[in-house]
Amino acid sequence: MYTKKIFSLPILARWTIRETLLFFIIALIPTILYEVFDLRWLQVPWTPIALIGTAVAFVVGFQNNAAYERIWEARKIWGGIVNTSKTWGMMVMTMVTNNEGEEISENDIKKEVKILTYRHIAWLTALRYAMRQARPWENFDNNKFDTKWKEGLHFPESKLSLEESLLAYLSENELKYVLSKTNKQTAILYLQSMHIKTLKEKKLLWEFSFIELENVLKEFFTLQGQSERIKNFPYPRQYSTIGYFFVWVFIVLIPFGVLPQFEDIGNLLIINYPLIGKCFIWATIPFAVIVSWVFHTMERIGRVGENPFEGTATDVPISTISRGIEIDLRQMLDENPEDIPLQFPEMQNTQM
Repeated sequence: MYTKKIFSLPILARWTIRETLLFFIIALIPTILYEVFDLRWLQVPWTPIALIGTAVAFVVGFQNNAAYERIWEARKIWGGIVNTSKTWGMMVMTMVTNNEGEEISENDIKKEVKILTYRHIAWLTALRYAMRQARPWENFDNNKFDTKWKEGLHFPESKLSLEESLLAYLSENELKYVLSKTNKQTAILYLQSMHIKTLKEKKLLWEFSFIELENVLKEFFTLQGQSERIKNFPYPRQYSTIGYFFVWVFIVLIPFGVLPQFEDIGNLLIINYPLIGKCFIWATIPFAVIVSWVFHTMERIGRVGENPFEGTATDVPISTISRGIEIDLRQMLDENPEDIPLQFPEMQNTQM
């Protein structure tokens, strides 16, 4: 089951509840010291804080743009896998034929087509499992609330082992061979290439058809390499770390710059609205919390979007994409609809 969560405002509020409480404390302590204990020296000119805020906005904006580019590039790669997979299915069905009129039945032809098709589904399966493997720099599980957020996400790769998932698509010998290799998806493409070479030697493929199918396999290698590049090359940690610390420096400074500003506004209001004027300085707290929440949430969204295959709610849904390709290919084989697996359900889970 593949579960997606909608990032609505209430969900974001629950996702960031711990940090929001911390923002409240950060704003509350200086306000009490400033107003109750009359420590008027606890203030910082607003101009340098505004400059820091501008720098933070640029850093967070750059981080979010870079994270979005990684997600969008991953989605384009898997979109290419979708199109090329359907091309593979079509070409296999039309090109694997009895060209030389040898004694081979139509059922044997269909069997060869099915093997090539199923092995491609195995490649998709191996690739999505490889994309789900954890990397040291992936940080979603490092945060307690992120981990709780992830508990509602159920992606198939966490439920079944790769071996169990490949059983339906590979023969026993092929499965043993693939599992013995480090890069299992590459091993499967190698088996595909050797198979179509054998079909060419048996005169079940024209020379031109063999070349065309090899070109499609080459395209699969290219798309696989592009997907692996995103998975294996992290978003530069210096940018992510600097953005994180800059945001927190800005959050800590906000109350000290806002306090004198709100005090001045309160002194103006006290003439016509005495009660509001006397209490207006306490508006520093909600104002500081809101500003802090906006900056921190934007930084955090960029942080969790850095790795588009990590298995979070913002990921590229590679499990759903792979299953969709499998359904299309098996329908092209005219299989019994009852034998074709259903799509992984996408549930709109709004509970934390």
